[in-house]
Amino acid sequence: MSDTSVTSPRREATRQKLLDAAAQVFAEVGLDAASVEAVCERAGFTRGAFYSNFETKDELFLELAGRVSLGRVAAVRDRVAELERDGAFADVPSNALQIVQQVLDMSADDRLGVLLLSEIRIHALRTPALAAAYLAQTDEMLRSVAQIIDDIGRAESFAFRLPPLDAARLLLTVWEGAAVRSVMAGADQAELRQATNEELARVAQLLIAPSEG
Repeated sequence: MSDTSVTSPRREATRQKLLDAAAQVFAEVGLDAASVEAVCERAGFTRGAFYSNFETKDELFLELAGRVSLGRVAAVRDRVAELERDGAFADVPSNALQIVQQVLDMSADDRLGVLLLSEIRIHALRTPALAAAYLAQTDEMLRSVAQIIDDIGRAESFAFRLPPLDAARLLLTVWEGAAVRSVMAGADQAELRQATNEELARVAQLLIAPSEG
């Protein structure tokens, strides 16, 4: 495996460019069809630059998958922190649906993002190490969203029909399914976002119920 224990800023910048290029190439043609040459061409580097950073295409893919996973979790955390700073939780009963949508509405999920995540899922089904990392990321995402749902549910005039973790799992499943269907239908970024928000709204209407009394 490549020695990445100590990386200079320049080396890290090269690695990041290769990872960014690989994300585009893998999303466009898939891991199996993607070549090292295609990744290097997209990044503007030679094969030598690639092999000084990664031993194989699979090694690059595993690191990319890990960074994507960490990025998704960080995006949820950042969105929650932003909502808290803006006082979004101050009037939960009147804007609970908007809060849930804003937390899940992450700009990284454009067409290429959806394609890349789908590619990662496919290979996670076949690679135990990648599967473990993907499931860990999913669990952390679930916990982050479930915490928000739990905070919303603490409002006296508001309630969810499912426990927070179950509600979070359902919302994330619907959100990702809507994104995949939108990409298959050729939706652009704005249409993708609208479709996912509409699906979330329908499910939230089933999940959210006024408290009695």
